[in-house]
Amino acid sequence: MFVTEPLDFPIKIGVSASKKSFKTAVDRNRIKRLLKENYRLNKHPLHQYIKGSGKQIAVFFMFIDKTLPENELLQRKMPLVIDKLIKALDETSTPTS
Repeated sequence: MFVTEPLDFPIKIGVSASKKSFKTAVDRNRIKRLLKENYRLNKHPLHQYIKGSGKQIAVFFMFIDKTLPENELLQRKMPLVIDKLIKALDETSTPTS
């Protein structure tokens, strides 16, 4: 989502894990911790893109699987998600003829 009012930082993120799928707070907190850590390790291309474009965005990651994720899976998938996000942002900013 593009943000119209000025933010403290050009990118704000949020993470979520469903209480319906993960009954205990321990599981939900672990998922959120893993998501945040893997985002932190892979955020650099997104930050460079946003810095170069002058945009501001808010991103919300929702974990929707029904099983607890392995850290290795998130390490493989997070760069792919960030690349898809950059491509989607690039498509919305370039006018189509």
